[in-house]
Amino acid sequence: MRASLRQKIVEICNSKIEKKGPSVGLSFYAFFANKNDDPELLMEAADWWIMTHKLDHFEKALKIREMVEAGK
Repeated sequence: MRASLRQKIVEICNSKIEKKGPSVGLSFYAFFANKNDDPELLMEAADWWIMTHKLDHFEKALKIREMVEAGK
């Protein structure tokens, strides 16, 4: 996964955790605007989420942040 996407994921996770607490869940769609303005980046995130790690649709933001920071 490209570094800019990793950084964006960590920032979004931090924001969600700060606003809603440590048990907040999210999907990979949380990292994108409602319009599909970068389909390649969206597919990169979807591939990482679904194909590589076989994650559920919603996961805890803490878990996702830890995975991304660990380079998984």
